[in-house]
Amino acid sequence: MLATLYAKALDADFDTPILGDRYAKAVVDRIDYDWKKTTITARRAPSVTTRSAHFDNWTRQFLDAHRRAAVLHVGCGLDSRFWRMRPGSEVDWYDIDYPDVTRLRTQLYPSADHYHVVAASVTDPAWLPDIPNDRPTLMIGEGLTMYLTERDGVALLRRVVERFDRGELQFDGFNWLGIKSQVLNTVVRRSGSTLSWAINGPDDIVEAVPGVRLLAWQRWFESYTFAQLPRSSQLMGNAMALIPAVANMAQYHRYAFGSA
Repeated sequence: MLATLYAKALDADFDTPILGDRYAKAVVDRIDYDWKKTTITARRAPSVTTRSAHFDNWTRQFLDAHRRAAVLHVGCGLDSRFWRMRPGSEVDWYDIDYPDVTRLRTQLYPSADHYHVVAASVTDPAWLPDIPNDRPTLMIGEGLTMYLTERDGVALLRRVVERFDRGELQFDGFNWLGIKSQVLNTVVRRSGSTLSWAINGPDDIVEAVPGVRLLAWQRWFESYTFAQLPRSSQLMGNAMALIPAVANMAQYHRYAFGSA
């Protein structure tokens, strides 16, 4: 959580930021922490900010199409997406994460109308029935699925689809190689976390979650936000594309469910 926050704060000071999240910068300045422990550097920050900017874009598209909507930001951490989006008054936004995280959120971010902080594990079924299901609903799970077990992850997606009449699921995932490579990921290793759920492509989701329809599936290096990186990164993307398992290590998923 702190590593991704710090990456966004570093990006905010770039001459040409990808995300431009001044909220992250302000929050980092308020937390007394040795940020070097995250192992995030200015060079590594775009691996986070390209992803966040991508999901910001998909979120805007959903909210543009549904002025009256609900947004479930599961595993939100200290992300400021609500404040970056500034959704209209007919949108109810729910940030969901562990109680320790949500307590910290309420200390660092202001309150707002139609903005709700839910203190719960995203894998606990108990919080979901409290969310009204009378409008199109978007579930965003950025940087989440790989930390869940397949059983818990599929159950979460199924519960959302069953609870709400229509909406979208938007999340990223790692394939089997991304999960196997966690020993090389210093951010994951130093945090003491374990990656578990490998999603190898959209077929894995369509087969496991009845009622979803694929809207979009992109590899990290194919996203328009990746195209904002320097030329050296573009060359890396071209090299990744040559090996399917490497090309699919990090993916963006978008599904619709319910009535059109």
